[in-house]
This record gives sequence, C-alpha cells and structure tokens, in this order.
Amino acid sequence: MPTTTYEISERVYRFSTWVPGVGPDGLTFNQYLIDADEPLLFHCGPRALFGAVSEAVARIVPLERLRWISFGHVEADECGSMNQWLAAAPHAEVAFGRFGCLLSLNDMADRAPRALADDEVLDIGGHRLRVISTPHVPHGAEAQVLYDETTRVLFCGDLLAQGGDPPALVHASDIVAPAMAAEAAFGGTALTPNTAPTIRRLAQLSPRTLGLMHGPAYAGDCAAALHGLADGYAELFDAALYDASTAEAAHADPTRRR
Repeated sequence: MPTTTYEISERVYRFSTWVPGVGPDGLTFNQYLIDADEPLLFHCGPRALFGAVSEAVARIVPLERLRWISFGHVEADECGSMNQWLAAAPHAEVAFGRFGCLLSLNDMADRAPRALADDEVLDIGGHRLRVISTPHVPHGAEAQVLYDETTRVLFCGDLLAQGGDPPALVHASDIVAPAMAAEAAFGGTALTPNTAPTIRRLAQLSPRTLGLMHGPAYAGDCAAALHGLADGYAELFDAALYDASTAEAAHADPTRRR
C-alpha cells in the first residue's frame, strides 16, 4: 500500500494510500500538507499508515517543522495517528474547533490542543485557514472543514467520499454520482434538516479545489459539485421523511396497510 504524493495547488500536497478490501473497490485515505511558514497537516490517517505517510511527508518538509495538525472530525482514519505525529513533531499542536476539543481532544491528545472558534482564521504564514463548523455534516457533532483562503482549497473531509483508486487530481469528472453511490453503500452521513443547507453554505465560498478525504482532489466547478451533493442529500432526507410519515399513518390506521 504505497503512499503517493501530488501537489494539488501551490505548496498544497495530497498524500494518498489506496487500501484494498474496503468496500468493493478499495478506498483511498488522503492527507494534505500545506507547506507554509508554519506547515499544517490536515488529516493524520490511522495508526497503521503512519510509517508510510510520515515518510512521504518528510520528503516535502522535515517532520520537526510541522506546526499544526487538524482534521475533519474525531475518527480513526482522520486522527488515529494524531499522537504519533505529535511525538514526531515536537513543536506541533492540534488545531480544532472548541466543541471537539471539549468533547474529545482535550483528553485524547498527548499535548493540549489549540481550540478554535467557528469561522476563526489561523494564519500560518503565506496561507490563511478558516475553520468552519459543520455539525453532523457528514458525521459527528464536532465535524468541521478547513478553507484555505489563499489558494481557495476547501479541505472537506468525508464530503464527496468515493471508493476506488482515482487519479490524484481531476477536473471534468462527475464526483457527485460516485459520492452518492458510496453513500448508498456505506450510509455514513447523518441526514438532518441541516445537512443540505450546510453543504450549500460551503458552496458559497466558491472554492477552486476540493481536497477529499476519500477520492481525488477536484479542481472543476466546485460550487456546482457541492450544490449537486446537497441536492442528493435533500432527496434522501425527503424520502426518509416520506417513509416515516407513511409508516406512522399505517400504524395509526391499520386499514392502510392492505
């Protein structure tokens, strides 16, 4: 399972490891390095991949130069190796939203994390990174994304996740249909009234590139892709409401079951 490296934007690197046996076509696990005055790693990866990923990152910057570590939510493939990174990078701090720090990271991280407010900007020297809270989009209450205002790269975590081993960077591909197919297979997204509106709010950023956790980086019409994803989840939510209301009506009136 070699880890590949690709520069998706100026001094923004994607590290990707394709792991077979996850779903029918395997799954890529991606991390992103922003090589700034204070380098930031977005996604740590699971502990089992630390050796391969850290070797790839070290070919771009010495690990001891890493200053910040962040991720989309608290989950093994996002932050399983967090403490391994903290040990390898003695000056690094985890930067994460306040709620996630309170909920998990104040206890889980070997060094105290830097708690960030929603919409706070972290200036890492040459890149300005805005943390955007996205509760339950796609997973836990602490979920967030990171937006690089300098390069207009949106590091969007598990949003638009797809299976297989796609190219590192795509431009004209349809990334919504594979994402909805993955959602049908795994059912990993929390469907709430806020799911689609939260994704549409991200589309308003008009990002130039999307850094996916599972799948390619995407440099096509990012706003359209996010709106397409929001449409897909809105349809799923409406269908779930319809099924629930139909079941409730059938329970209240047994004759409707015939």
